Amino acid sequence: MSKEIREKGAKSGVGTGTKIAIVLALAVAVGAVIQAKRNTKGTTAETKQQPSVVTQKGDQANARALGSDQSTVPPQAKGREETLPRLVDLGADKCIPCKMMAPILDELKKEYAGRMDVEVIDVWKHPGAGKQHGVRMIPTQIFFDASGKELYRHQGFYSKEDILAKWKELGVDLGDENDSESK
Repeated sequence: MSKEIREKGAKSGVGTGTKIAIVLALAVAVGAVIQAKRNTKGTTAETKQQPSVVTQKGDQANARALGSDQSTVPPQAKGREETLPRLVDLGADKCIPCKMMAPILDELKKEYAGRMDVEVIDVWKHPGAGKQHGVRMIPTQIFFDASGKELYRHQGFYSKEDILAKWKELGVDLGDENDSESK
């Protein structure tokens, strides 16, 4: 090293190595602050995007009135204990196969009341529900057991006979549909 450079370093009182260390320390500190802000923003955004938890069927209208983009949460996340198997159909009122399924789902809802819950969610009106359930195409039917565990998922039109056969194949006894008509 030349005498001139050594003298400049001696005058400043800080060596080159120390200057590099200070710059690196500042860079790490700035990076840590930026990362902390990102984590805080992510948590805040996630909190804001959390849907209101709907614990009963009647609360769905309240969720819609409050502007929630989701009218349902997964059965396992509900505040009440599940006691019935559940069929969730995610579709839209303007989708042709969804329209074809509407009367089938209404029929199942009535015929198997008290033995199976049937819920229909319009993902165009409530896009968060489609995201929440990982829906890639509509209609999608998701079969949940009484504890809320997903058993099976089907995409596309599904006939009443196929739905009932799938429940039977999954080992879920819905009883004889004639039993529900006599209630």
